[in-house]
Amino acid sequence: MSIPRLFTEHDLRAGIAVPAAPGQGRYLGAVMRKKEGDAVVLFNGRDGEWRGRLGPIRKDDAALIPEGMIRPQPPAAGPVLLMAALKREAMEWVVEKATELGARAIRPVITARAVPDRVNRARLTLIAREAAEQCERLDVPEMAEAVPLHAALDAWDGTPLLVAAERRDAPPLANLPPGPPPAILVGPEGGFTGPELDALARHPFVALVSLGPRILRAETAAVSALAVVQAIRGDWAHHTDE
Repeated sequence: MSIPRLFTEHDLRAGIAVPAAPGQGRYLGAVMRKKEGDAVVLFNGRDGEWRGRLGPIRKDDAALIPEGMIRPQPPAAGPVLLMAALKREAMEWVVEKATELGARAIRPVITARAVPDRVNRARLTLIAREAAEQCERLDVPEMAEAVPLHAALDAWDGTPLLVAAERRDAPPLANLPPGPPPAILVGPEGGFTGPELDALARHPFVALVSLGPRILRAETAAVSALAVVQAIRGDWAHHTDE
């Protein structure tokens, strides 16, 4: 039987039990058929990855007991993804795949052609947590509230922001030189409007890039851009097996 890997918001200290998150107890007992004393793996995005064991399980309540560190916590280093709000299923898929690809944060933005009533932050946070548990990363990407694009840009910290700009004369993303991972902005189905692209291009931290000769669906564009950035500037380029 596989060992469950679980995210917790609590500090991890050897021998100090922490409560399972809502839903985890039922998952462990009813779905995984685990019992008190069985092994678990725990992480919280701060204290590294820990081996542990299950304490008592009662319906949806369970205790998780950390025992010893397996891996130390690395610094957060992945790219930030700004994603125009999509329809529910597409947005959930993007969050799952962006988590697997190592995005440090996911920030939904509202654009002229976005779907603003589809952004459920709590649901997307849960999807990111479950994806992090499955792909063995040691943190969960920050999930921000959806804000208008202009508000996100006004509050931007100056980190280089690459904008996937279809139908614009822009250099290929694959030509990105080595360096720290930039942030990525991907538009909605139908793309950014002309005035939105013009406004973006006026910001000194923004660079328009091309994702190739074909017009991609928004969710495909997000995954493709993250994969290229991770391969050139992220942990795909620097990863080594322990």
